[in-house]
Amino acid sequence: MGITVRYRQSRDRWVVTETYNGERVQTTFRTEKEARQYAAKSTTELNEAIHNGKMGRKPKRTFLEAAMRWVNEYNVESQHHHIERVAEYMGDEIALGMELVDKTRAMAKELRESGLSQSTINNRVQIVKRVLNLAYREWDWIEEPLGQKLKKPDPKNARHVYLTPSQVLMLATSVPEDCMWVGRVIILSAFTGLRQGELLKLGAENYIDGRIMLRPDQTKNGKPRIVPVLQEMREWLEGTLPFPIKYQDIRRGFECARTQCKMEHVRFHDLRHTYASFLAASNAPITAVRDLLGHSSLIVTSRYAHLFTSTLDDTVSNLPRINLSLMDKRDQTATKH
Repeated sequence: MGITVRYRQSRDRWVVTETYNGERVQTTFRTEKEARQYAAKSTTELNEAIHNGKMGRKPKRTFLEAAMRWVNEYNVESQHHHIERVAEYMGDEIALGMELVDKTRAMAKELRESGLSQSTINNRVQIVKRVLNLAYREWDWIEEPLGQKLKKPDPKNARHVYLTPSQVLMLATSVPEDCMWVGRVIILSAFTGLRQGELLKLGAENYIDGRIMLRPDQTKNGKPRIVPVLQEMREWLEGTLPFPIKYQDIRRGFECARTQCKMEHVRFHDLRHTYASFLAASNAPITAVRDLLGHSSLIVTSRYAHLFTSTLDDTVSNLPRINLSLMDKRDQTATKH
């Protein structure tokens, strides 16, 4: 049990190593002064904890530790690319804490200066936010909700591609003959809003009485979700899950289909946006859209706000009626005087 400070010449960094009950955590700093100050503070806290007869400190964990636990416990296949890039940037020594928050902000700035789109930058920042949220809410690895300190600006290049039912059907029927299940997955995505990874992870236990029920470890934000399935599509789920296809099958089938239909601009994720447009057209409340899509808040769902104009018109048209003739008579009387 102890705290040491040393200089790592190969990386030109100062390293503070803290050992508690057989567990070792390392934190890196650019200058010796920062490392010494951090070590002094940690030593003081450790001595106070020992003096009071209790440790009172959570063992420090690294970002890489937390990311690996997240990958092991949740379905993150659709985010693997971004997870790998963020892990590579963070390294294997940075601890969960403000140091990670600061480095994430620096990462976002560097990516912005390199010309990456804001949506891509947001995806990378979201990786860190997710890890910090899990570390705080579920694993009790940190003592404050640091994920809230990371903001994601609205991307100016946000896509708003929505298909009609006939376009969805055209895509689904244009897949190669050996990709029958890809066509069905295309339709299911457009009429359930499920992401590609969520669809491929479905098992027989996820389909009950006409509803798809996703567990927390199967969703992007770690929250359970229930999505009813249209009657005409239920036979595709009964006794056939999991689907007999993989990511590469969907990619090949979908790319062939959109080329055949001259819809090369369409991406698979646009089917999820299309589901939101179908819900809005059916006058679904925006809160229902939030729950069916599995958004963490209405702020996320608000990207579809422009689709709800007819719903707003219908809502206002149902307000109580009022007879304004008395106001007209009163105005006329006031004018005469």
